[in-house]
Amino acid sequence: MNTVLALRLAGPLQSWGATSRFTRRTTESAPTKSGVIGLLAAAAGIERGDDTALAPLAALRFGVRIDQPGTRIRDFQTAHHAVTGKSMPLSERFYLADAVFVAAIEGDNTLLAALHAALKAPVYTPFLGRRSCPPAQPVELGLYPHTHLEQVLKDVPWQASPWYRKQHRPQHEQSLTVLREAPPGNQHTAADTLRDQPLSFAATHRRHALRTLITTTVTLPSAPPDPVRHDPFEALEDESS
Repeated sequence: MNTVLALRLAGPLQSWGATSRFTRRTTESAPTKSGVIGLLAAAAGIERGDDTALAPLAALRFGVRIDQPGTRIRDFQTAHHAVTGKSMPLSERFYLADAVFVAAIEGDNTLLAALHAALKAPVYTPFLGRRSCPPAQPVELGLYPHTHLEQVLKDVPWQASPWYRKQHRPQHEQSLTVLREAPPGNQHTAADTLRDQPLSFAATHRRHALRTLITTTVTLPSAPPDPVRHDPFEALEDESS
Protein backbone atom coordinates (compact mmCIF):
# COMPACT_ATOMS: atom_id res chain seq x y z
CA MET A 1 0.00 0.00 0.00
CA ASN A 2 1.25 3.51 -0.82
CA THR A 3 1.96 6.57 1.30
CA VAL A 4 -0.15 9.75 1.21
CA LEU A 5 1.04 13.32 1.79
CA ALA A 6 -1.71 15.66 3.01
CA LEU A 7 -1.64 19.43 2.45
CA ARG A 8 -3.71 22.31 3.78
CA LEU A 9 -4.17 24.96 1.10
CA ALA A 10 -5.49 28.13 2.71
CA GLY A 11 -4.80 31.82 2.22
CA PRO A 12 -6.43 35.20 1.63
CA LEU A 13 -6.35 34.53 -2.14
CA GLN A 14 -5.85 31.46 -4.32
CA SER A 15 -5.96 31.06 -8.10
CA TRP A 16 -5.85 27.68 -9.84
CA GLY A 17 -6.02 28.23 -13.58
CA ALA A 18 -6.50 25.36 -16.04
CA THR A 19 -7.89 27.17 -19.11
CA SER A 20 -6.41 30.68 -18.83
CA ARG A 21 -5.66 32.35 -22.14
CA PHE A 22 -4.26 35.74 -23.12
CA THR A 23 -5.65 38.56 -20.95
CA ARG A 24 -8.34 36.50 -19.17
CA ARG A 25 -6.91 34.42 -16.29
CA THR A 26 -9.62 32.29 -14.72
CA THR A 27 -9.53 30.00 -11.69
CA GLU A 28 -11.04 26.57 -11.08
CA SER A 29 -13.22 26.11 -7.98
CA ALA A 30 -10.58 23.83 -6.41
CA PRO A 31 -6.79 23.39 -6.66
CA THR A 32 -5.56 21.79 -9.88
CA LYS A 33 -3.06 18.96 -10.02
CA SER A 34 -0.74 21.14 -12.10
CA GLY A 35 -0.81 23.88 -9.46
CA VAL A 36 -0.19 21.58 -6.50
CA ILE A 37 2.58 19.63 -8.28
CA GLY A 38 4.13 23.00 -9.15
CA LEU A 39 4.02 23.96 -5.47
CA LEU A 40 5.79 20.71 -4.51
CA ALA A 41 8.34 21.09 -7.31
CA ALA A 42 9.16 24.61 -6.15
CA ALA A 43 9.62 23.43 -2.56
CA ALA A 44 11.95 20.67 -3.79
CA GLY A 45 13.97 23.10 -5.90
CA ILE A 46 13.09 21.56 -9.28
CA GLU A 47 13.78 24.05 -12.06
CA ARG A 48 11.04 24.89 -14.55
CA GLY A 49 12.73 23.28 -17.54
CA ASP A 50 13.69 20.03 -15.78
CA ASP A 51 11.02 17.72 -17.17
CA THR A 52 12.95 14.62 -16.07
CA ALA A 53 12.78 15.63 -12.40
CA LEU A 54 9.16 16.71 -12.80
CA ALA A 55 7.95 13.36 -14.21
CA PRO A 56 7.92 11.36 -10.92
CA LEU A 57 5.91 14.12 -9.22
CA ALA A 58 3.44 14.33 -12.11
CA ALA A 59 2.90 10.55 -11.88
CA LEU A 60 1.67 10.81 -8.26
CA ARG A 61 -2.07 10.33 -7.73
CA PHE A 62 -3.92 13.50 -6.68
CA GLY A 63 -7.13 14.38 -4.90
CA VAL A 64 -8.58 17.42 -3.15
CA ARG A 65 -11.36 18.01 -0.61
CA ILE A 66 -13.27 21.30 -0.52
CA ASP A 67 -13.44 22.26 3.17
CA GLN A 68 -14.31 25.95 2.65
CA PRO A 69 -15.24 26.90 -0.93
CA GLY A 70 -14.48 30.62 -0.60
CA THR A 71 -15.75 33.40 -2.83
CA ARG A 72 -14.78 34.00 -6.46
CA ILE A 73 -13.59 37.56 -7.07
CA ARG A 74 -12.38 39.43 -10.15
CA ASP A 75 -9.50 41.88 -10.50
CA PHE A 76 -8.29 44.06 -13.36
CA GLN A 77 -4.56 44.65 -13.83
CA THR A 78 -2.53 46.95 -16.00
CA ALA A 79 1.18 46.91 -16.80
CA HIS A 80 3.76 48.76 -18.89
CA HIS A 81 6.41 47.24 -21.13
CA ALA A 82 9.78 47.52 -19.37
CA VAL A 83 11.62 48.62 -22.53
CA THR A 84 9.17 50.61 -24.62
CA GLY A 85 7.07 51.99 -21.77
CA LYS A 86 3.90 51.23 -23.71
CA SER A 87 0.80 50.13 -21.85
CA MET A 88 0.04 46.42 -22.00
CA PRO A 89 -3.53 45.16 -22.60
CA LEU A 90 -5.82 45.28 -19.59
CA SER A 91 -5.95 41.79 -18.03
CA GLU A 92 -8.84 40.22 -16.16
CA ARG A 93 -7.85 37.89 -13.30
CA PHE A 94 -10.01 35.73 -11.05
CA TYR A 95 -9.26 34.50 -7.52
CA LEU A 96 -10.81 32.48 -4.72
CA ALA A 97 -10.96 34.48 -1.49
CA ASP A 98 -10.97 32.84 1.98
CA ALA A 99 -10.99 29.29 0.61
CA VAL A 100 -9.58 26.21 2.38
CA PHE A 101 -8.79 22.86 0.77
CA VAL A 102 -7.21 19.58 1.83
CA ALA A 103 -5.08 18.09 -0.95
CA ALA A 104 -3.74 14.53 -0.91
CA ILE A 105 -0.87 13.10 -2.96
CA GLU A 106 -0.48 9.32 -3.14
CA GLY A 107 2.59 7.40 -4.27
CA ASP A 108 6.03 6.08 -3.37
CA ASN A 109 7.00 6.52 0.28
CA THR A 110 10.58 7.66 -0.43
CA LEU A 111 9.50 10.37 -2.85
CA LEU A 112 6.69 11.65 -0.63
CA ALA A 113 8.95 11.68 2.45
CA ALA A 114 11.40 13.86 0.50
CA LEU A 115 8.60 16.22 -0.57
CA HIS A 116 7.32 16.36 3.01
CA ALA A 117 10.79 17.42 4.19
CA ALA A 118 11.04 19.96 1.36
CA LEU A 119 7.81 21.65 2.44
CA LYS A 120 9.34 22.23 5.88
CA ALA A 121 12.43 23.88 4.34
CA PRO A 122 11.44 24.90 0.79
CA VAL A 123 14.03 25.92 -1.80
CA TYR A 124 11.52 28.25 -3.47
CA THR A 125 8.59 29.80 -1.64
CA PRO A 126 5.33 27.86 -2.14
CA PHE A 127 2.32 29.77 -3.44
CA LEU A 128 -1.33 28.94 -4.07
CA GLY A 129 -1.52 28.96 -7.85
CA ARG A 130 0.12 32.36 -8.41
CA ARG A 131 3.11 34.09 -6.84
CA SER A 132 0.79 36.78 -5.49
CA CYS A 133 -1.07 34.15 -3.42
CA PRO A 134 1.04 33.01 -0.43
CA PRO A 135 -0.35 30.40 1.99
CA ALA A 136 -1.63 31.69 5.31
CA GLN A 137 0.22 29.02 7.31
CA PRO A 138 2.46 25.96 6.78
CA VAL A 139 1.12 23.80 3.96
CA GLU A 140 2.03 20.31 5.14
CA LEU A 141 -0.52 18.41 7.22
CA GLY A 142 1.41 15.18 7.57
CA LEU A 143 2.61 11.98 5.97
CA TYR A 144 0.34 8.92 6.15
CA PRO A 145 2.05 5.59 5.38
CA HIS A 146 0.31 2.35 4.41
CA THR A 147 -2.96 3.93 3.33
CA HIS A 148 -4.63 5.36 0.27
CA LEU A 149 -5.83 8.74 -0.93
CA GLU A 150 -9.55 8.13 -0.37
CA GLN A 151 -9.03 7.20 3.27
CA VAL A 152 -6.93 10.26 4.06
CA LEU A 153 -9.44 12.62 2.44
CA LYS A 154 -12.12 10.97 4.55
CA ASP A 155 -10.24 11.08 7.88
CA VAL A 156 -8.29 14.35 7.97
CA PRO A 157 -10.10 16.76 10.34
CA TRP A 158 -12.22 19.53 8.85
CA GLN A 159 -9.77 22.37 8.12
CA ALA A 160 -12.25 25.24 7.62
CA SER A 161 -11.52 28.48 9.46
CA PRO A 162 -13.01 28.84 12.97
CA TRP A 163 -15.33 31.65 11.82
CA TYR A 164 -16.57 29.51 8.93
CA ARG A 165 -17.15 26.49 11.15
CA LYS A 166 -19.12 28.68 13.55
CA GLN A 167 -21.35 30.01 10.76
CA HIS A 168 -21.81 26.58 9.21
CA ARG A 169 -22.00 24.46 12.33
CA PRO A 170 -23.69 21.25 11.18
CA GLN A 171 -27.13 20.57 12.60
CA HIS A 172 -27.12 17.08 11.07
CA GLU A 173 -24.78 14.88 9.06
CA GLN A 174 -23.21 16.88 6.23
CA SER A 175 -20.72 16.08 3.52
CA LEU A 176 -17.73 17.62 1.75
CA THR A 177 -17.01 17.42 -1.98
CA VAL A 178 -13.94 15.44 -3.09
CA LEU A 179 -12.32 15.65 -6.55
CA ARG A 180 -9.88 12.80 -7.16
CA GLU A 181 -8.14 10.66 -9.72
CA ALA A 182 -9.23 7.06 -10.18
CA PRO A 183 -6.74 4.37 -9.13
CA PRO A 184 -4.64 3.05 -12.06
CA GLY A 185 -6.66 0.66 -14.21
CA ASN A 186 -9.93 1.66 -12.56
CA GLN A 187 -12.35 3.14 -15.11
CA HIS A 188 -15.23 5.32 -13.96
CA THR A 189 -18.20 6.00 -16.23
CA ALA A 190 -19.17 9.26 -14.50
CA ALA A 191 -15.70 10.80 -14.68
CA ASP A 192 -14.96 14.26 -16.09
CA THR A 193 -11.70 15.51 -17.59
CA LEU A 194 -9.54 18.54 -16.91
CA ARG A 195 -6.38 19.64 -18.72
CA ASP A 196 -4.19 19.93 -15.63
CA GLN A 197 -1.88 16.89 -15.87
CA PRO A 198 1.56 18.56 -15.97
CA LEU A 199 4.01 17.49 -18.68
CA SER A 200 6.38 20.46 -18.66
CA PHE A 201 6.69 23.71 -16.72
CA ALA A 202 9.22 25.20 -19.15
CA ALA A 203 8.70 28.96 -19.26
CA THR A 204 8.66 29.07 -23.06
CA HIS A 205 6.24 26.18 -23.59
CA ARG A 206 4.20 24.80 -20.72
CA ARG A 207 2.41 21.58 -21.59
CA HIS A 208 -0.50 19.79 -19.91
CA ALA A 209 -2.52 16.69 -20.73
CA LEU A 210 -6.11 15.76 -19.94
CA ARG A 211 -6.69 14.09 -16.57
CA THR A 212 -9.64 12.01 -15.40
CA LEU A 213 -11.55 13.61 -12.55
CA ILE A 214 -14.07 11.83 -10.31
CA THR A 215 -16.40 13.82 -8.02
CA THR A 216 -17.54 12.14 -4.81
CA THR A 217 -18.42 13.19 -1.25
CA VAL A 218 -17.27 12.24 2.24
CA THR A 219 -19.06 12.66 5.55
CA LEU A 220 -18.00 15.86 7.29
CA PRO A 221 -15.19 14.83 9.67
CA SER A 222 -14.66 16.34 13.11
CA ALA A 223 -12.84 19.65 13.29
CA PRO A 224 -9.61 20.25 15.21
CA PRO A 225 -9.99 22.26 18.42
CA ASP A 226 -9.87 26.03 18.00
CA PRO A 227 -6.54 27.55 19.05
CA VAL A 228 -6.40 29.12 22.50
CA ARG A 229 -6.49 32.88 22.01
CA HIS A 230 -4.38 35.15 24.20
CA ASP A 231 -6.23 38.10 25.75
CA PRO A 232 -3.69 40.84 26.64
CA PHE A 233 -6.21 42.55 28.98
CA GLU A 234 -6.67 39.46 31.11
CA ALA A 235 -3.70 40.38 33.35
CA LEU A 236 -5.14 43.85 33.95
CA GLU A 237 -8.44 42.34 35.09
CA ASP A 238 -6.57 40.12 37.56
CA GLU A 239 -4.76 43.15 39.05
CA SER A 240 -7.95 45.19 39.41
CA SER A 241 -9.83 42.42 41.22
